[in-house]
Order: sequence, then C-alpha cells, then structure tokens
Amino acid sequence: MIVPPKNSSETNREYAFRVISENIISLEIEPGSMIGEQEIATALGLSRTPVHEAFLELSKSKILDILPQKGCLVSMIDSDLIREARFLRITVETALVEDACELAKEEDLRELDDNLALQEFYLSKDADKLLALDNEFHKLIYRICNKMQCYYMVSLMSMHFDRVRSLSLHSVKDLKIVSDHRAIFDAIKKKDPAAARAAFQKHMARFDLDWNIISREYKQYISDNSK
Repeated sequence: MIVPPKNSSETNREYAFRVISENIISLEIEPGSMIGEQEIATALGLSRTPVHEAFLELSKSKILDILPQKGCLVSMIDSDLIREARFLRITVETALVEDACELAKEEDLRELDDNLALQEFYLSKDADKLLALDNEFHKLIYRICNKMQCYYMVSLMSMHFDRVRSLSLHSVKDLKIVSDHRAIFDAIKKKDPAAARAAFQKHMARFDLDWNIISREYKQYISDNSK
C-alpha cells in the first residue's frame, strides 16, 4: 500500500478515506483482498476510529464489504456496478460540460489548459500521474459549475469505474484520453454546449472497447457474474 503524507487541511477520517480509496483505485490493494482496521491504522499512524469511519463510507458504494470480526473484503471488479457508475457520471457530467460553456471564466480556461498540458506531458510517461490529472480535469469542471457536493457524491460511486480507468491506462495502447479532453475543453472555450456534450459522450463511450481489453487481460480481478 502506498501511503502519501497527510494534507494539513485533512481530518484523520478524510486522510484515511483518501489513502484507502486511492490504493483501491490504483489496485495497490487488489480486488478480492482482505484489509483490517488495525492494519490500515498502523500503516497511516492513526487510531482505528477514523479508519473505521472511512470503511463505513466506502462500504456505501459496495467497493468494500464489511465482514464482522474478519475485516473488509475489497470487491471484485463488477461490470454491473461499473455501468451504473458510468451512467451516473454521464448523466451528471453531460449537463455540467454544457453549463461550463456559459460559466467558465478566463482563469478557469487557463487552469483547464494548464492541466491538459500536463496530461500531454505524462501521456506516455506515468499512467498514475495521468489518472490523477484526468480526475483533476473533471473536478475542475464541477468546480466551474459550483457543483462540488455533486462531485463528492459521484466520486464515491465512481470508484468502480475508476479502477477500470486505471487499468485501461496500463493496458490500452492507443489512448485517446488527452485528445478527448482537448475536444471537451475546445467546446467549452468556444461556448458550444452541443459540441461539449458530443465530445464528452464520445469520451465516455470508449469504455466499451476498454472493457473488452481489460476483461481479457485481467481475468483474475473480474467477478464471476461479469465474465
């Protein structure tokens, strides 16, 4: 498990939640693994209480299954949960990219453009860094639209989808992630909601191809009902 430093603004519960979720998404903690409160608390230098609270929060999205007296089971990759998370993101973020066409200010566009420049730099260099920048790009659009509560709610369910995104960055040879984001950005910059919607939905539609590759290459992580 990778343990990054705690941010000064984070509570212990937020820190535990962030570290556990990041390690699950990156598959540092593999699907089907058992993890325990004391084990995680020791690794993070925390008491068990914030770790227990983080486990409860993560269990709401079914990414963890709490087993009394045993610990927590990290869920296998389940195509039904992935598609539900993808549906939620498409429903919410289609509306957001359209709204961003009207709401984005010059400083917002500069921040999105700077993010894209970093994505282009890391595209063939560091898949984990690219995923973090991908997440930040989408988070910026939520922030532009003043919908951060929606962001936190969608993020919890999206962990199922994010694990597949993480695997696709390591598996798919012809990645379109940056060019897709550039198309979304260009539409927002031009204040063209129809183009923004079309670019975003094209971006999300790539999942079908990626899933075919991932389900073949990572069979050991896929739930039986998804095969």
